[in-house]
Amino acid sequence: MESQAVHQFFFQLMVILLTARLFAELFARLRSPSVVGELLAGVILGPSLLGWLEASPVIGLLAEIGIILLLFEVGLETDIRQLARTGGRALFVAVSGFVLPFAFGAGIGYLAFGFSLLEAFFVGGTLTATSIGITVRVLTDLQRRHGREAQVVLGAAVIDDILGVILLALLYEFSLAGSVDPANAVRVMAFIGVFFVLAPLFARLISLAIRQFARISRTDGLIPTLIVSLVLFFAWLAHAMGAPELLGGFAAGLALSRRFFLPFGLALHHDTDFAGRIEDQMRPIIHLFVPIFFVMVGLSLNLRAVDWGSPFIWSLSLSLFAAAISGKLLGALLLRGPWRERFAIGIAMIPRGEVGLVFAELGRTSGILDNETYAALIIVIALTTLLAPILLKDVYRRYLPLEN
Repeated sequence: MESQAVHQFFFQLMVILLTARLFAELFARLRSPSVVGELLAGVILGPSLLGWLEASPVIGLLAEIGIILLLFEVGLETDIRQLARTGGRALFVAVSGFVLPFAFGAGIGYLAFGFSLLEAFFVGGTLTATSIGITVRVLTDLQRRHGREAQVVLGAAVIDDILGVILLALLYEFSLAGSVDPANAVRVMAFIGVFFVLAPLFARLISLAIRQFARISRTDGLIPTLIVSLVLFFAWLAHAMGAPELLGGFAAGLALSRRFFLPFGLALHHDTDFAGRIEDQMRPIIHLFVPIFFVMVGLSLNLRAVDWGSPFIWSLSLSLFAAAISGKLLGALLLRGPWRERFAIGIAMIPRGEVGLVFAELGRTSGILDNETYAALIIVIALTTLLAPILLKDVYRRYLPLEN
């Protein structure tokens, strides 16, 4: 890389980091998901509006690190005990909220719009995701995080995350092969099972080594250095075994989570203080790299190239938006209990947020999704992400206080 190119890269990275932080802060103050602000920053800086920046390979590499760390954070915050407390209701909400949007989205793409089977699967996969971080923030603001319906939502989110990552691994494998291959699917599922069994054993050995080194180390930053190295190693190992690097990041977080019980939490089940130190020291690194991924998504989207006068993009967006909403609501409404509570559970599962963007971006970078389909998915993700917090707050304000 020439000196001018290096100089230009430094400037671009500075602009990305500062703009992402500015828009994230703005949206947070507006009580909206900060991830939408980061996505909007990329749209404004990229070819869609100002055209100041482009999705360069180096920025793309940093974005890859960001998404791996994001999946690590998802795994680190996964709480299987939450599922045990909510039981069958959470299981039903999670599975129905996963299967129905996938079936609706894939069916619409394949039957109504003539997509290939692989493209339809990517569309359906994008609709399965739930950004529980957005919902948790709203529930916390409303001081309802410990309510009955909130416990069901949080428990369902555990299963939803795991199912989503497994589906992402399968779609990644299909994208490499260029077709839906059941044999490859079986191989990936076998890898996932072996990986999740072995990950806690790795974490046990590594946690012991880190604690020993921490006692004798005379320098700062030992824990984040070794944990990042672990995440990168798991990502490399995942790729070496034929699965997406993202799965390695998720498995590393899952293995080190202080909230996982046996057998997954064997490594750190009795050392919650150390697991807490991992979370605290990794958080600044995660918050540095992850916004780069969302800005990169915005940079990759060229809204000027989309034919906004075409009925295709609007009919696709509206159809998928209806599928995204109904797929999550239907499963919750089939539960037993007060309708207000069931309605709140369904709405809480609607926002796609960062998880949906991961699916859409994988489809774009693999060449499965064209620009118009990708833009339609971004529209659906943005609408569900922005609409769900507004609806959830309105439901609590109007109805749920009557239940308490």
